Amino acid sequence: MKTAICYYSRHHGNTRKVLEAMASEGDVDLFDVSTGPSVRLEDYDCIGFASGIYGFEMHKSVAALARQSLPQGKPVFFVYTYGLKAGTGAKALHGIAAEKHCPVLGEFSCKGYDTFGPFKLVGGTAKGHPDAQDLENARRFYRGLQNGKANT
Repeated sequence: MKTAICYYSRHHGNTRKVLEAMASEGDVDLFDVSTGPSVRLEDYDCIGFASGIYGFEMHKSVAALARQSLPQGKPVFFVYTYGLKAGTGAKALHGIAAEKHCPVLGEFSCKGYDTFGPFKLVGGTAKGHPDAQDLENARRFYRGLQNGKANT
């Protein structure tokens, strides 16, 4: 299954670490939306969108790319990392997928080390994450997608 994952990963690179674990399981191309990549999503069998949680939501640049470039009817999945709480997670992306009649195959999330804002004063939250178990869970999630098993 040829897969594109469009992502935004900043600060500690938590989301990128999770995506690299997933990419080790198959034919996956990673596209960092912060670099303004030119990507033809229609060339892929499945499309993932990924980000850390910023202000309780996935990064706006990921949603903007999905709104602009997601082809009608393509299967999608969502991945996000968070410090304390997942917030609304991929809610905005679920809405975009519905508008474009794209089936949502699943959603993966895990904690990620966070030193943003006040967390910096206390040395951060979710130290050590994503850890080895988080990365194995990410690989398992992607294998499930490849085998046609929806995961959340």
